[in-house]
Amino acid sequence: MRNMTDADRARLRESFIGNGLLFLFGCGVLAFLVAVDRVDWFSIRPATGTSIAMARSTEAAEKSATPGKAETLAKPAVSVAQQPAPETASPR
Repeated sequence: MRNMTDADRARLRESFIGNGLLFLFGCGVLAFLVAVDRVDWFSIRPATGTSIAMARSTEAAEKSATPGKAETLAKPAVSVAQQPAPETASPR
């Protein structure tokens, strides 16, 4: 290994730091573009059938606690999280 001066070490260190920051910036831009394209990834929705059933039972309990709202219990409560819209076949 050749002997490196302090100036050579400083230049090499600055080069590594610059390349690392440029790489992090590129990853950040890529993450931003993916996040803008896939907004539905950031919505909170039940993951399993059990959690969906628990959410529905909580909604039913809240509705039954309110007097005079018996007609709303006959309608099934379906949200977007439980019935996701089908994706289109169009290319992006």
